[in-house]
Amino acid sequence: MGTETAGPEARQPVMADVAKLAGVSHQTVSRVLNGAPHVRPGTRDRVLAAIRELDYRPNSAARALVTRRSQTLGVVSFESTLYGPASMLDGIERAARSAGYFVSVASLRSLDSRSVQEAVDRLRDQGVEGVVVIAPQTSAVSAVAKLSSSVPVVAVGSGARSSIPTVTVDNRSGAEAATRHLLDLGHRTVHHLAGPPGWLESQDRQEGWRLALDAAGARVPAVTVGDWSARSGYEAGQRIARLTDVTAVLCANDHMALGLLRALHEAGRPVPGGLSVVGFDDIPEAAYFIPPLTTVRQDFGELGRRALELLVAALDGSAHPHTRVQITPELVLRRSTGPAHRD
Repeated sequence: MGTETAGPEARQPVMADVAKLAGVSHQTVSRVLNGAPHVRPGTRDRVLAAIRELDYRPNSAARALVTRRSQTLGVVSFESTLYGPASMLDGIERAARSAGYFVSVASLRSLDSRSVQEAVDRLRDQGVEGVVVIAPQTSAVSAVAKLSSSVPVVAVGSGARSSIPTVTVDNRSGAEAATRHLLDLGHRTVHHLAGPPGWLESQDRQEGWRLALDAAGARVPAVTVGDWSARSGYEAGQRIARLTDVTAVLCANDHMALGLLRALHEAGRPVPGGLSVVGFDDIPEAAYFIPPLTTVRQDFGELGRRALELLVAALDGSAHPHTRVQITPELVLRRSTGPAHRD
């Protein structure tokens, strides 16, 4: 019985093939691939056309050996489906890809010092040029402060508490603006449905709420604490609905606001006719709540871009270790807030 011999596999094009098709030297192709200046536009166009025609893919490992640049960044992220941390990761990944970087992500269930250090070490072993740590919890800030790394590290979401370059949303100013909005509508005070105490966003939003009340000379009610979930907002809402003196509530995120709105609806407390509600985050569904939710919008795309800019600055040595970049959120007015109605 005869044997069949498989034909040779199609050879992948190499840089010499691109150079031959474009009519240039191997060095010229290399300069185009590495974005070097002083390449004539016509020559660059011919090289790029040859790359497209041959479907040439540079050998990233070989390229890294020559340029000493891997074009890869590491991200240490908290394993969470919560809108804030997930959107931070998405913003960073999008900004990195737009800037021509690959991204390697290490998702952790716990942001303790040992886990974060091990994640950074693994990413460093993969040859990343720098690392972004998404640090939304106090435990993560402590872990970042203890990091030992030979590559630059930037923190996202850790506020002013981090000892390394940091990009964050100004949660305090966002909560202040939301609280002032409710006070300006004539509400004597604003109650607060806060997030869990171990989260920096929860702490900063609560502080901003308190600062706005203090500045207005308004009474500061006891804080109701949730866990970011719609369920916790619903359970808190069942209690709040029975308090007839409550006319305005600032929720620390939109999901808790959603649960609160349902509880108020079931209790016959109209929104905003009987009680005004403000959320935080501006999740995509917020505009479709009943009623559409007034909330504080965070620009996670800008957060990612600024984090990448700061990391690139750290790579070239121009970022100060104590650099703080704060992004101001925007109050988005919809129909869940209105003038205070008093008997």
